[in-house]
Amino acid sequence: MTDSRPNAGKPRNADLPALAELMRGRRTITLFDERQVPQDLVMQALDVARWAPNHHVTEPWHFYLLGAGGRERMIELVRQVATAKKGAKAGEFKAQSAAEIPGWIIVTCTRSADAVRQREDYAACACAIQNFSLYLWQAGVGCKWSTGRVLEAPGLADVAGYDAKAEEAIAILRYGFPRVVPQQTRRAVDEILTVTD
Repeated sequence: MTDSRPNAGKPRNADLPALAELMRGRRTITLFDERQVPQDLVMQALDVARWAPNHHVTEPWHFYLLGAGGRERMIELVRQVATAKKGAKAGEFKAQSAAEIPGWIIVTCTRSADAVRQREDYAACACAIQNFSLYLWQAGVGCKWSTGRVLEAPGLADVAGYDAKAEEAIAILRYGFPRVVPQQTRRAVDEILTVTD
C-alpha cells in the first residue's frame, strides 16, 4: 500500500527545530491549575495517539476517558489504596490531591498469551501515550503517566469498566494545565551512544 499524502516521504526540515523544542521541553506535570481541558482537544490528542507505530497493526491500546462518575470512583480507589498502605490520614490526603486533577484517562493494552507480542504491544501503547502527551503539551496541557499500586488495584477495572481478563491496565494518565513546570537536564548524546563497526 502506498501513501498518497502530498508530502509523504519528503523531508520537512523547516519543522525540525520546532519539533525538537517540543520534545525537549515536555515535562511530567504533577501540579495542575483548576482549568478544565477542552474535550475536543483531548479527542484530537487521542486521534493522534492511535497513529503510534504498532507491530502487525495490532492497535492494542484502549483509552478510558473518565467522566464525573469515573472520577469519583477513581478518587475513592486512590483513597482506599493509600489508606491500606499508610493509614486513613494518608488516604484522605491522597484523595484530596486526586480530586484536584482535572482529567483522567486509563490506558489498557490487549492481553496476549504470546510473550513477544505482549512486549511489542506494550511498547506500542507507550508510543501512543507519548503521542498523546506531546500533542497536549503543544497545546499547553501537561500530563503524568502514573503506575504503582493504584494501577495494580483489583478495583481499577470497575472504575473504567474494562475486562481485566482481556485487557491489562498499563497507565493512569492525569492531565491538565500546569501550575508548575519542572526543569530537567539530560546526559549528553556521547554518554548514551555507542557507535559500532
